[in-house]
Amino acid sequence: MLTVTSSASDMSKKLILPAEVKICATCSYWDGERKVDPELAVVVVDEGCEGECLVQSKCCQGLNDEFEWRDDCLWEHLAPDAPEDSKQNEEK
Repeated sequence: MLTVTSSASDMSKKLILPAEVKICATCSYWDGERKVDPELAVVVVDEGCEGECLVQSKCCQGLNDEFEWRDDCLWEHLAPDAPEDSKQNEEK
């Protein structure tokens, strides 16, 4: 895990996480703010990020790990979003 400070206007710390790490922020069912780099297989999130678990329908920290999960967690590897070009081609 790598921590970097973002721009001067936004002094929050960003975390760069391997996509295979089993935490909420790397799960496809977590609906929070993140950036995914499919080439490097990393996820970039704010240090204190929150989002909604779409399986459990509750707000949770992006850095929750498997020890904090309940039995009804269905962690699923985060598949990268399709590039904009391929989305437009599919619609045609």
